[in-house]
Amino acid sequence: MSTSSPISNPTEFGTPQAVTLLIAYTLVYVIPLYFSAATRPSPTRSRDAPEAIRARILVVSLSTAVCSLVTLALLSSQLSSEKQPLHLMGYWPAGLVDAARALWLTALLFAGPLYESLVVDGAAREWLTLQPLKELWADWPTWRNMVAGPVTEECLFRSAAVPLLLRAGTSLTGTIFLSPLVFGLAHLHHFYEFRITHPQTPLPVAIARSVLQLSYTSLFGAYATFLFMRTGSLLAVILVHAFCNCMGLPRVWGLLDPHWLSDRDPAAVFPRKLWTAVYYVLLVGGLVAWCRNLYSLTETPMALAEF
Repeated sequence: MSTSSPISNPTEFGTPQAVTLLIAYTLVYVIPLYFSAATRPSPTRSRDAPEAIRARILVVSLSTAVCSLVTLALLSSQLSSEKQPLHLMGYWPAGLVDAARALWLTALLFAGPLYESLVVDGAAREWLTLQPLKELWADWPTWRNMVAGPVTEECLFRSAAVPLLLRAGTSLTGTIFLSPLVFGLAHLHHFYEFRITHPQTPLPVAIARSVLQLSYTSLFGAYATFLFMRTGSLLAVILVHAFCNCMGLPRVWGLLDPHWLSDRDPAAVFPRKLWTAVYYVLLVGGLVAWCRNLYSLTETPMALAEF
């Protein structure tokens, strides 16, 4: 993996300055959520309340816009590269084909969970009637998780952050792991929110939940940063982010419960084991296919850096 950056690195702007700016971006993204009673977590109001979601989406959208404009201004005024600022930030060209290929690559990784959702749980029937898309427009928590969250987080933690690290001359490995670390830390405030809204939950359980979330978001952030630098497409990482939010963490234990079988029927045990075996074969096979196609499906002349 090459460690060179495609962007000039003036001595006054190095990796420490870039990381400091990323941390500032994170604070700008999180802190305003606590300025207003409409956006602050409350033990008497669910975070899924429509009015709370609307208010929070507005706040983080404004914060993301401000940070993105700062990055655009920095790139426009001090950039010495053949790549234009909007390209470095992944906005243009949009990379429709590259986005589709990145989404297909990620679907390979989730081959097992896709099989469980579409076949075992019967979600394929819902998709035939486009029911999930109808819920997207009608349900505010779904809109937050599938649209607002992926768009604002990728615009900030990939589009506005990664070009700064590359401009600072940060190695590709450093960029892949530094940006996601900040992305993961941005989710730590959920620990405080969870304690406020679920005071009855034991502290060790709440801590374990936050550690798991930090690990997962940091791991996903590394993958998204890799995809962003490989494809140069903001659309690609937004779609992959939304897809991963939809799928959640893959099952790694237990039997499946096909929707057409009764778990109370003793005769259903063998079929359940059979359908479960198919799941784990797809889970492992999908991981192998993902590894083998990781570079080929993200190969594009629009890449932000050489690998």
